[in-house]
Amino acid sequence: MKFGATYEEYLRVEQDKYLGQCSRVEYKRLKKVLKKCRVGRSLQADGTNGDEQQQGSDEYSDDCECNSCTLCDEMFFTELNKEASEIAGCFRSRVQRLLHLHVPSGIQRYIWRFRQCFIDDQQIMVQEGRMLLNYVTMNAIAIRKILKKYDKIHGSVSGRDFKSKMQTEHIELLQSPWLIELGAFHLNCDDSDTDELGAGGFFKNGFFKNFSCDLTGAQPLLTMTISETLKYEYSLTCPICLETLFNPYALSCGHLFCKACACGAASVYIFQGVKSAPLDAKCPVCRAVGVFGRAVHMTELELLLKRRDKDYWRQRLREERTTMVKQSKEYWDSQAMLSLGI
Repeated sequence: MKFGATYEEYLRVEQDKYLGQCSRVEYKRLKKVLKKCRVGRSLQADGTNGDEQQQGSDEYSDDCECNSCTLCDEMFFTELNKEASEIAGCFRSRVQRLLHLHVPSGIQRYIWRFRQCFIDDQQIMVQEGRMLLNYVTMNAIAIRKILKKYDKIHGSVSGRDFKSKMQTEHIELLQSPWLIELGAFHLNCDDSDTDELGAGGFFKNGFFKNFSCDLTGAQPLLTMTISETLKYEYSLTCPICLETLFNPYALSCGHLFCKACACGAASVYIFQGVKSAPLDAKCPVCRAVGVFGRAVHMTELELLLKRRDKDYWRQRLREERTTMVKQSKEYWDSQAMLSLGI
């Protein structure tokens, strides 16, 4: 079955039932836009003969590049960029809500524990996580395939350039930190004896086998196998200290760092937090500006790493607390000297 039919079936069965209010890629409509380009190109070539046919074909080939294909400029990339942005926003908000229920804080933690005495929502949350995973991967594949088809029809690399633009604008779905959080969420559920909930068959169908976390190798990795052809590996090594992530944060560009390392790179104290970084602070990896203000605290990933290597976590926690005490003393000493005019 071709992907177009598979995608339409997915929309009919799953998205309309569970994610009806979420945005999606209008794959069928975008294919029609590309079909018009292809038909127009064929008619242009067939309308001439001999040397004129070759010349007309060459002229059309030049006109059909992304920069001068009016139809695609106005309808294709504008529409696709809007859809990708809406999908990324919908995915982020739904995952945030799901993880907020799984790792509540404050008084909500006690309300949640009291609720679990009467209703066990664990299986429902895992089911929603699976649907969100299907949602983001199906739409990501649709975007990749439609861009590949664009480049094939136009003989250009504009589709590839658009993918780079999506990464720059932080709407590349498969590089979203929320996808990593979703994978960590499933691994955390797998670690919490959820197999006992398998009366309905959900936890016995091998779904959790799609996720793995290896901290023993030279390169700590979180691996998500979506299908036979889709496998993603995310490094769990901090690019600054070159150790396994501790108290991880994801900048809006997608790069992961330990909180202490990110604060150090932004020239702020740990107790001030990553988001207190100046607006002109740059990502230490990609040098993108303004990526600290929307940093994401990876709570599910933090919980996963804490459970998988408790000794390492305790050691790093002691080191961070020692550093925070030292930094706090330096800060308040400087504030006292400033107030005294010394």
